[in-house]
Amino acid sequence: MFYINHFSLFPRFSWARRAAPLLLVFLAACTAPPKPPVVLATADTAPYTPFAVSKWEMLPDWQTIDLRQTWAAFWQSCSALKNKPGWQSICARAYELTQPDNNSLRAFFEEGFTPYQVFNPDGSSQGLITGYYEPKLAGSRVKTARFRYPLYAAPDDLLAIDLGDVYPQLKDLRLRGRLQGNRIVPYYKRSEIDNGKAPLQGRELFWVDNAVDLFFLQIQGSGRIELPDGSLVKVGYAEQNGHPYTSIGKKLVEMGAFKLEESSMQNIKLWAQKNPEKLDSLLEFNPSYVFFRELPNELPAPLGALGVPLTNEYSLAVDARTIPLGAPVFLATTYPNTVEPLNRLMLAQDTGGAIRGAVRGDFFWGFGEQAGNQAGRMKQSGQMWVLFPKGAEPALGQ
Repeated sequence: MFYINHFSLFPRFSWARRAAPLLLVFLAACTAPPKPPVVLATADTAPYTPFAVSKWEMLPDWQTIDLRQTWAAFWQSCSALKNKPGWQSICARAYELTQPDNNSLRAFFEEGFTPYQVFNPDGSSQGLITGYYEPKLAGSRVKTARFRYPLYAAPDDLLAIDLGDVYPQLKDLRLRGRLQGNRIVPYYKRSEIDNGKAPLQGRELFWVDNAVDLFFLQIQGSGRIELPDGSLVKVGYAEQNGHPYTSIGKKLVEMGAFKLEESSMQNIKLWAQKNPEKLDSLLEFNPSYVFFRELPNELPAPLGALGVPLTNEYSLAVDARTIPLGAPVFLATTYPNTVEPLNRLMLAQDTGGAIRGAVRGDFFWGFGEQAGNQAGRMKQSGQMWVLFPKGAEPALGQ
């Protein structure tokens, strides 16, 4: 999954107003921090309502699932939401619960929330559930014969402009680009960055030994670098070049490398090992590029878009245009490559460049090889229910 957990490193630019006529050209390169719509419509379609009120008994295995791990992730959400409208009361009640058991936790959610099932624009309730994880790469702080692929910090010439400063109707849309003379133009694509056209000399945080691993680190959005002395350092998303994510797995399917159902991180890496002469052109097919920052080692896990550490197997990345960040989301799916049910109350704590659609989720498996095996194979069908705090439910049909 392509993880853009949105922490802006750049201030709002007062000169953006002078460039206003140019900005609309680049809306395709904008990202939208969470402000989920309730009713969507176009000029030639009826209004689309992504939520429908549901009942607790509609959530598979609700009466038997273990909620104690969910509770730890819920506390992380509350640390970010406790002062926001609609969440103060429910988070205050959560802090009053000490050492709750499964029954008291179930009662807490049933008394404090209303479940809403999520639907796609075509009225279907099934969507794609994939997985992501925190990888480990071998690297160095200096370039060597082995470590020659750079991990860049955000470049000085990358602009991130909040378009709401120019047009109120474009609130929460952000443009990424660079100045060329007195014009704003799109930032460099992956191929241009890899070929040295971007002014990134001196912005190298680390050097790693494998181009494919670096590519997948950008997709995951965070990871750990094992240095030659055996120590580990953590890196996380800092910025993105503004170009849309394009799946290289889909491209390989189109090329006949493998069948759609065989598309996985593991098979992409295997193809890369067998076809090193074709690797650069494949990676350049995805113009999106992610820049990193070094994170404190004391962080227990990567930070998601909500700004809180993720919880292994209980944090979910969602499309924040529909699913509000921080909300509990009941996920009904299956384990990777199986029909074994995976029904779990998770927390919407992250987003991703490839996570687009109402019933669309990305399951965070954690750190390391085993987590990577699960994440790389996960491509399941699933249903989702969002739990809204009572008194802060969506106003449907307006």
